[in-house]
Amino acid sequence: METPALEVQLKTLPNSPGVYQYYDKNGKILYVGKAKNLKKRVTSYFTKRHDSHRIGVMVKKIKEIKHIVVASETDALLLENNLIKKHQPRFNVMLKDDKTYPWICIKNERFPRVFPTRKLIKDGSEYYGPFTSFKTVNTLLDLIKGLYKLRTCNYDLSEEKIRNGKYKVCLEYHLGNCLGPCEGKQPEAEYNDNIEAIRQIVKGNFKESLQRFRNQMKTHAENMEFEDAQRIKNKIEVLENYQSKSTVVNPKITNVDVFSIVADEGYGYVNFLQLSHGAIIRSHTIEMRKKLEESDEQLLELAITEIRQRFSSTSKEIYVPFKVDAGEDVKVTVPKLGDKKKIVDLSLRNAKYYRQERFKQMKIVDPDRHVKRVMAQMKEDLRLNEEPRHIECFDNSNIQGTNPVAACVVFKNGKPSKKDYRKFNIKTVEGPDDFASMEEVVFRRYRRLLNEGEDLPQLIIVDGGKGQLSSGVKALETLGLRGKIAIIGIAKRLEEIFYPEDSIPLYLDKKSESLKIIQQLRNEAHRFGITFHRNKRSKSALNTELEDIKGIGEKTVVELLQQFRSVKRVKEAKEKDLAEVIGVSKAALIYNHYHDKK
Repeated sequence: METPALEVQLKTLPNSPGVYQYYDKNGKILYVGKAKNLKKRVTSYFTKRHDSHRIGVMVKKIKEIKHIVVASETDALLLENNLIKKHQPRFNVMLKDDKTYPWICIKNERFPRVFPTRKLIKDGSEYYGPFTSFKTVNTLLDLIKGLYKLRTCNYDLSEEKIRNGKYKVCLEYHLGNCLGPCEGKQPEAEYNDNIEAIRQIVKGNFKESLQRFRNQMKTHAENMEFEDAQRIKNKIEVLENYQSKSTVVNPKITNVDVFSIVADEGYGYVNFLQLSHGAIIRSHTIEMRKKLEESDEQLLELAITEIRQRFSSTSKEIYVPFKVDAGEDVKVTVPKLGDKKKIVDLSLRNAKYYRQERFKQMKIVDPDRHVKRVMAQMKEDLRLNEEPRHIECFDNSNIQGTNPVAACVVFKNGKPSKKDYRKFNIKTVEGPDDFASMEEVVFRRYRRLLNEGEDLPQLIIVDGGKGQLSSGVKALETLGLRGKIAIIGIAKRLEEIFYPEDSIPLYLDKKSESLKIIQQLRNEAHRFGITFHRNKRSKSALNTELEDIKGIGEKTVVELLQQFRSVKRVKEAKEKDLAEVIGVSKAALIYNHYHDKK
């Protein structure tokens, strides 16, 4: 029950868009959120029953609510984003931006220079970006330098200084990389035309530059200036080659942001693509840590605001895989087919690749992080009291009641621990009785672990339904371990998970990592048990045929089968052929055994 102060605050909240902030008893901020209707959204935290344990914990800690009313939902999005980054509340998704990004600068000066920079100086210069890496910037600048000859010096090329001959051309001029504007060798109008073309290229618009070069090539060809025409043709090929690598969809799609998300139990990965004239001019993916089991929609909405702010995006339209709230001034499109759908799929693929790379990096840098995440998820999914770092799974194998055996496989930290696998010959059960066999092997396994003082598992899985589970529970009761080790059963047909004394099975999401680990355990136990059973049956077959002969042991049988390949050929072999392999006396025993029977 809320304190009276909280009740009053809840009753007086406005029905307006805004941002709300929760504080604990020490005045520390717990959570920041946005709402279309502050009263409705905030009240829901205190009237609904929360499935998430973390939300329940947060609500119990709330002692004060503050809110800020804003003019529109767009303002609420931006304000929420800024407050989260400023305060980093405990229960919010973390938004950190501890690095600066590179830009391409067109300097505000006569004969402007074009160069990369991380610093934005308010001197009237033009900045294009930010780009997510210097590799992208350098690729673009290399393209520009191959097409247009620009100065790289930082001289003040005022009209008066050039007229007075203050500067002399440098090595760049003699190398053909600059046309010498410092000595007035290149007209300012021509240089500025090149700068305008560069502006369009940086924006992703190659059309004007291509048309300009084609016109120049045609003019040179008409004037019989074939070397110059070839030089321009080479530039066209460079530009077309770059464009072919950049253009992924219809060139008519311009000034659009594309967002997609891939999420797991603990993190969301949001990819951002920016398109101009059908070309991807920016791609970036961020990782967002979940705090309150946020949905994909909630994470994507937060990420869209963050990324558009971070990269100063002014695009009026965004493409997303599902409907989201991105503010009043942005058109949200959910493509279903065609070029627009292809670019959303491409963004989704980038998010998946990023997630895979992060997992690989984790295994190198922080190998336990992935394990912690999976174990925490299994604990929650299976309603356990502790993380199942040590799991054991049992499976029975028998065919028509012959050679009944069982297998126990062991997983530690979500991975097989093959040195701990164990095989069992069923000793106390006659005939094909799976329930009694399961009770026997579970009892034998944990009686031995208790006697030897070995660590017990946190979770036992039995392959089968309620019958096998009841047998396993009975064995644990006999040993006094009931309630000390969690035990569940998994039925093959519908992947139903059964709990003791609960007739209703649990169904996990088919894509759940928890279910995948349980299936892997079950399949591994089945494989291990079947292999043991097959070997036992094979050995049993050998015993019947050859080892029943008095004076013939296992070593002799192996030697015979290596040479003759089958029991049938051993039966049909001549005595002298047998003698060459196992000696005269043993050969006589085998030969006489079979021929006496005949």
